[in-house]
Amino acid sequence: METRCLWEATSRESPIVSSILDSQQDADVCIIGGGITGLSTALHLAEQGITVSLIEAKEIPSGGSGRSVGLVNAGLWIPPDDIVKTLGKESGERVNAILGNAPGEVFDIIEKHNIACDATRTGTLHLAHNAKGAKELARRRDQLQSRGAPVELIGSDDCQRLTGTERIEGALLDRRAGTLNPTAYTRGLARAAQSAGADIYTQSPVLRVDRAKDGWRATTPKGSITAQRIVLATNAYTEDAWNQVRNNFFPGYFFQVASRPLADDTLPDILPERQGAWDTRTVLSSIRRDSEGRLILGSLGRGDGKPLSYIKCWANRVRKHYFSQLGEVEWECTWTGRIAFTPDHTLRLFEPAPGILAVTGYNGRGITTGTVVGKGFAHYIVNNDDRLLPLKMQPSRPISGRQLWKAAYETGFSLYHAGQCLKILI
Repeated sequence: METRCLWEATSRESPIVSSILDSQQDADVCIIGGGITGLSTALHLAEQGITVSLIEAKEIPSGGSGRSVGLVNAGLWIPPDDIVKTLGKESGERVNAILGNAPGEVFDIIEKHNIACDATRTGTLHLAHNAKGAKELARRRDQLQSRGAPVELIGSDDCQRLTGTERIEGALLDRRAGTLNPTAYTRGLARAAQSAGADIYTQSPVLRVDRAKDGWRATTPKGSITAQRIVLATNAYTEDAWNQVRNNFFPGYFFQVASRPLADDTLPDILPERQGAWDTRTVLSSIRRDSEGRLILGSLGRGDGKPLSYIKCWANRVRKHYFSQLGEVEWECTWTGRIAFTPDHTLRLFEPAPGILAVTGYNGRGITTGTVVGKGFAHYIVNNDDRLLPLKMQPSRPISGRQLWKAAYETGFSLYHAGQCLKILI
């Protein structure tokens, strides 16, 4: 088993042609960060004739945008009533409505720009691993259906047919959702943004952002961009001290393991309609297939830095529990991505200074949320109208004890996985 990202190796979208920023440039808008949020912002701005330059510290994609599970999910991580309780009725229902429609926004972009990202639109499955999990899914079903969402609870027989396992008591099927190759989707957004007129620079880390005349200047080792507006789209991969985004989230991680393509005689039984799935465990396991028939398992926590034997042990334990009929599976590769968490599991949209927009805290829902936020940022910049954003712009809300939150989450995840490997937990 190798340490590498499957999505990069199997992407049917090629890397974009880009260059290092090595001169002084002017633009209407400068975007810092070449993930889904930044690229969606660049695409929607360029389509409206705005001069936009995007700066990425590494390649596209190099962060979480290309390393996720690839679930095109609706909504936030927490149920809609909990969102309303946390944010208030007006803001909460705004989030529920806009992000509930977010999968459609993603699939529309894929179709419009012919992005070859192996997208499926057969929904996602939230799997009840025990009776308590089944009650939680019933609660979510009731809340979502009351808002008109096309979701349904499926019983054990249908669940076994759709998943290939007898271990699930039921599942919540969300027909709005689907799956894709996240690296290919991100590259496709970059290609579309360039075609619309956006300038994209890679291998160009921003060293600082300073006021310049009546705008801002973002400086890299070899050049700079001067613009009226700056968009900070660095999210979970924000590390620089100058960037206030890093104070508004704490980092978490998600690792995945992919098998070699399954044999033809076993493949039809495992997720035959290719829904992406995850279970209701305290530390969830994600399950999906790719377009070439690989089984892909994942969970919260860091895989990088751990022995490959440990990762294999965990993957074999989960595979044996859910899909004992497969027998031994040869694992091909493993990789880890970073997530921007917030204590209340809701996103942050804020303006660190006049003319600067920032976002973070997707809590593992970056494909859909990033796409919609990018479109909303573009509309806000062009029209001074925030109605397409999931939330109104808020003051910055730095998180106290960020490192303690990070340590607590990672320690809990690691102990849970160790328990799974030791057959204490499953």
